[in-house]
Amino acid sequence: MNNNKTNVRFLAQLGLLAAIEIVMKLIGLGSVPVGPLYMSFLTVPIAVGAMTMGPAAGAILGAVFGLVSFKDALSGVGMTGMFFQISPLNTFVLCVVMRVLMGFCVGLIFKALRFIDRRGGWSYFIGALSAPLLNTLFFMGYIVLVFYHTEFIQSKVADLGAVNPLMFVVLLVGVQGLIEAIVCCAAGGVITRAVSSFLGTRAPAKTSKTED
Repeated sequence: MNNNKTNVRFLAQLGLLAAIEIVMKLIGLGSVPVGPLYMSFLTVPIAVGAMTMGPAAGAILGAVFGLVSFKDALSGVGMTGMFFQISPLNTFVLCVVMRVLMGFCVGLIFKALRFIDRRGGWSYFIGALSAPLLNTLFFMGYIVLVFYHTEFIQSKVADLGAVNPLMFVVLLVGVQGLIEAIVCCAAGGVITRAVSSFLGTRAPAKTSKTED
């Protein structure tokens, strides 16, 4: 009976976070266009799910994020729309597989952090920060690996004056990536701590000894 209740709660939480992910995208709250890229806050629900429900939930929510992103590619929107014209398969890997990997890794990182942060404080913020950082790392890393020598990316390289792939990534992501990381770290950490406390999964703070 307890297992059934746990499974129902897991699915309910997962469904709610997936719905939030989709709604954020539909109303434009999750992705703010900045040049050829989007400053995305869609990693926040992924971080919340990965930290409160584990790596598998993070991977599933990452897949939701990826499919929403891949829909933009199919519609010819933004940079991924250009990539889709070059290679639909690699664009799917870029949009979906990289986000699944990101969500899974966030869950693993948080589990490792909790072994150190027994009281459940700073680990929530580091876990939330890992989501946008890994998203940028995997997304831009795959672009450099697969699309860097395409005419489209080389034109961006020339416009930015980048002399190597690393400089290209830094110049392209720029301040946008910093803002995204700060917002996702703060929002994801606060929300996850609150959710964990509500669900009773956050480690209680140490109490002071009472006088005899």
